[in-house]
Amino acid sequence: MKLKSLILGSVAAAGLSTAGFAADLGVLTSLDVCDELGLSGLTISSDTNCLQISGKVTYEFNWGNYDGKQAIATTQFGVRNIDVPSALAPASDNDWASKVETWLKFVGTASSDFGPASTTIVLRQRDYTKVENAIVGVDGDAHALRFQEAWVSVGDSTVLAAGKKGSIFNDGDDEPFNFTGLFISSAVDAGVSKGAPKTGGHVIQLWSNVGEGLIAKIGLEALDLTGSTAGTLVGVLDYSGSGITAHISGAVGGLLDGVQTTDDNYAIHAGFTGTFDQFKLRAALGAGGAYAPGGNSSYWNALVTGEAKFDMFKVALSGEASGGVAAGGGALDTDYGFGASFGATVADGIEINIGGRYFNDGTAGVADGYQIAAQLIASLTETVKLTTEIGVYGLTPAPAAPAFSSDFYGKAELAWTPGGGFSSSVGATVQQNGAYKVTFKAAKAFQ
Repeated sequence: MKLKSLILGSVAAAGLSTAGFAADLGVLTSLDVCDELGLSGLTISSDTNCLQISGKVTYEFNWGNYDGKQAIATTQFGVRNIDVPSALAPASDNDWASKVETWLKFVGTASSDFGPASTTIVLRQRDYTKVENAIVGVDGDAHALRFQEAWVSVGDSTVLAAGKKGSIFNDGDDEPFNFTGLFISSAVDAGVSKGAPKTGGHVIQLWSNVGEGLIAKIGLEALDLTGSTAGTLVGVLDYSGSGITAHISGAVGGLLDGVQTTDDNYAIHAGFTGTFDQFKLRAALGAGGAYAPGGNSSYWNALVTGEAKFDMFKVALSGEASGGVAAGGGALDTDYGFGASFGATVADGIEINIGGRYFNDGTAGVADGYQIAAQLIASLTETVKLTTEIGVYGLTPAPAAPAFSSDFYGKAELAWTPGGGFSSSVGATVQQNGAYKVTFKAAKAFQ
């Protein structure tokens, strides 16, 4: 207590002795400017600006024998793999990776005649070391500290923004509800395809609140690129209200060079999510194409999913499909898949999920992929949660000379969230094919 009183007394004395200097510098210790602007969180104010500061550090470490990959579903938009072990004896088969990701965000805001005027700066760094078969530096994908975003904006119901920032292109409202997800969806980052035009980067954007939950946006993006990919026009309509969120986004790329090339492309993404009492329904569509001298290419990717909750139980069904036309005019194979899951809260803090997913490859002679899984989630305490899962991945029909036809697996994760924005977990996965991985994670955010 004596030490605490001494520290507080010293701080108070220092504050009184420097008050005159602070006034000369225009620095205030109150948050009046932030309050007037309706801003909260970790803030510092001057006589005209409120500075909001937020950030996050995440750490992840993996160790095991998992560097090999085996395709379980080869989709139009990417391959979904499972881990496979190496067999390099007497050499080391061990794989490991250590990754630290850091971001720090500053938003300085002042009032103007047109509404709040802001400057946003986001610093990001990724320090990533990846080791495969004890060989250092394989595909680490690290990057030094950089200005990921640096942009200005002004406005309230209508906002003008310019600088280096993310895209206004909305590709949400498209994730399946079943707990295993879908194979095409997971290949495109848990949704339907966004398409090829480059977005974000150097941008000029304008968005306006039309009213009744509708927001209209338009922007010129990818202005920092050179060559035939530079310049993308983006338009978006977003809606939110009465248990419904929906959007339609469109983009046309390769505009700045004024010449028709194979980098001239377009994309459309639309999504809808509706919540009606115990039921949820979601539908999404991604479509687009590109110029090609011998015949333009195109693609489409659709998803429909629903969820119903009945007291202790919930049921989810999902379906997806994709297809299109290759450059030159040849039709792409139509792939499709579906998934389903059943969940129940069997006791206080204990939940089970059972489900699976299936992928039909439209290419003749190529096996189809599937996953069946059962999951148990148990809240051991208010801050500790255990998640376990067992399941199997497989190909059907099994390949004639199979290096892989099915693979049973089991995994468990113990997560700890003691509060204060801190979270940590330790987990392990073991597979029938011999692959295994141990993972540790820790993260802390502030705002």
